[in-house]
Amino acid sequence: MKIKPLYDHILVERIEEEVKKGGIIIPDTAKEKPQQGKIIAVGNGRKDDKGNPIPLEVKKGDIILFGKYAGTEVKIEDKEYLIIKEDDILGIVEKDK
Repeated sequence: MKIKPLYDHILVERIEEEVKKGGIIIPDTAKEKPQQGKIIAVGNGRKDDKGNPIPLEVKKGDIILFGKYAGTEVKIEDKEYLIIKEDDILGIVEKDK
């Protein structure tokens, strides 16, 4: 199944981080969900008052940071994703060169 977000919506797959502090293993039910993800699909963008398209700043494949309670969780073919608006993105993670 393929999902194409509408307007300024973005389909994101969360990136899990395995961090164990002090040798303590935290059960999955107590872990916080990551606030970093990879963009899987993007919509075409919003339109201004005159109907002209406003392109998105992000693209498929970008690694992004988003707010803790941003978006709507969806399950597609037993895999969890997040659909968020571009306004909920806090930044794009760029790798150092």
